[in-house]
Amino acid sequence: MSTRIAFLKGHGTENDFVIVPDPENAVDLSPVAVAALCDRRAGIGGDGLLHVVRSAAHPEAAEMAAEAEWFMDYRNGDGSVAEMCGNGVRVFAHYLQRAGHVAEGDITIATRAGVKSVHLAKNGDVTVGMGRAVLPAGDVTVSVGEHNWPARNVNMGNPHAVAFVDDLGQAGTLFTPPPVTPASAYPDGVNVEFVVDRGPRHVALRVHERGSGETRSCGTGACAVAVATARRDGADPAVTGTPVTYTVDVPGGRLVITEHPDGGIEMTGPAVIVAEGDIDAEWLAAVRL
Repeated sequence: MSTRIAFLKGHGTENDFVIVPDPENAVDLSPVAVAALCDRRAGIGGDGLLHVVRSAAHPEAAEMAAEAEWFMDYRNGDGSVAEMCGNGVRVFAHYLQRAGHVAEGDITIATRAGVKSVHLAKNGDVTVGMGRAVLPAGDVTVSVGEHNWPARNVNMGNPHAVAFVDDLGQAGTLFTPPPVTPASAYPDGVNVEFVVDRGPRHVALRVHERGSGETRSCGTGACAVAVATARRDGADPAVTGTPVTYTVDVPGGRLVITEHPDGGIEMTGPAVIVAEGDIDAEWLAAVRL
């Protein structure tokens, strides 16, 4: 192994990531190593880590290699594996373009939630085809202190509980995961979104992401919120045949979410690379111990 390992740092609406380019899947990124890299005091710092691997080189993505050359091996800030990260896909695509692996226009990226279609626009915005939302049946409740709210169970390739509140301050500190019942609805944990209205088809959210805590943005969460809000508002493109678009404000910026009559959901927003450098391989090897 070389003495240094390349990394970049990027964000999408301030949902920030450590990016580790590793086309041949040669870097050992254990959960402990990922958590150390994402540590904001002792490491580089990030809500999560984007491990950039060729699909053919990763056992979880090899079957998708014919559809997508690159696999987003996404990890949460605590080192745990996640199925999907919407802001992460935008930053991942922006990195691929910056590195010269892809050109402006349409590309595909493999994720644990399947192959995602991405469009890199001239103005720097990135649009991601996020797939379809699944709305599992059953009542779900979110709690903070003495407050309880009914929530909408939405799955965007990862699980979400969407609660509509009067004020985002009611979400509390979000240092720890808000209790969600029944626990059986989310056996692998859940991302919890608290939502308020800002205007017609315009909402704002705060989110606790499982494995990361409160983050400045959550792409799949914004999609889940747009779908949950549309259904609350009586809008279902599959029924009306008309797309519905919501503007979703997150603490780190703004995303635009469109749900189409075929169920497909598109998310548009910015992606930024802010730094690049090298990880000391000896340090990384030591934190694995």
